[in-house]
Amino acid sequence: MDCKGIETVRRDNCPLVANLINTCLEKLLIDRDPKAATEYAKQTISDLLCNRIDISQLVITKELTKTDKEYAAKQAHVELAHRMKKRDPGSAPNLGDRVPYVIIAASKKTAAYLKSEDPIYVLENSIPIDTQYYLENQISKPLLRIFEPILGEKAESILLCGDHTRTKTVVTSKIGALSAFTKKRSTCIGCRSLLDKDDAAVCNHCKCHESEIYQTEIAYLNSFEEKFARLWTECQRCQGSLHEEVLCTSRDC
Repeated sequence: MDCKGIETVRRDNCPLVANLINTCLEKLLIDRDPKAATEYAKQTISDLLCNRIDISQLVITKELTKTDKEYAAKQAHVELAHRMKKRDPGSAPNLGDRVPYVIIAASKKTAAYLKSEDPIYVLENSIPIDTQYYLENQISKPLLRIFEPILGEKAESILLCGDHTRTKTVVTSKIGALSAFTKKRSTCIGCRSLLDKDDAAVCNHCKCHESEIYQTEIAYLNSFEEKFARLWTECQRCQGSLHEEVLCTSRDC
C-alpha cells in the first residue's frame, strides 16, 4: 500500500507508529474489518503500556543540522547529542548525523527535551521508558485521525481508555540507591520460576522435559544466528568489503 504525507512515511516518528498505522489501514481498507483494526490498535497500546514492545520500535531519529546554541528552542536530539559528547566525544553524533533517542520516564514537570536518552545507554542501565509519552504524543493523534470517521466521537474513549490501558509495567532502573540491596537470581528457562541453585538451567518440575526445552532453545539460537549472519552480510556489502572488519557507527539503518 503506497502512502504519502502520513506518519507511516515520516522519519521523525518511531517505527511503532508506522507499523501500527500501516496495519490498521490494511485491515480497514483491504480486509474491510474495522473490528479487527480496533482490536489490533488496542492490543498494541496494551503491549506498549505493559513494556512488551521492543525498544527498537520506540527509537525516534532526527537530524542534527545545527549546534545547540543555534537552535531557538531546546530540542530533544540536540540536548542528547550535547550530553553524549560529554560522556564520550569519540562516539557522539556530529552535524549532519541523525540522532536516535528514546523518551525515558521522569517526573511529570520534566521537559521532553530533558527526557531524551541514547537507546544503548537505556538498555545498559535498564532505564524505564515513558510509555505514556509515546501514547499521548506519538500514537494518539494519527490513530484518532484514522478511526474518528469510523467510530465517531467514541473513538478516543474506545482506543485510548478502557481495560487495555489500566495495566502498566515499569522497568526498574539500575541507577539508584535501592539497586545496591537487590540480588539477581537465575530462573528456569522452561517455566521461568526462581531456581534454588544458580548452576542449574531448569527447575525440578521441568527436569523431565529438559531435552525438549533444550531443543527449543537451540532452535531459537539457530534462528537468531541466521538473522545475525544475514544482517552482517548486509553490513559487509554496505561497507564494500567481505573480508575486512565492519567499522560503522550508524544506528539508523
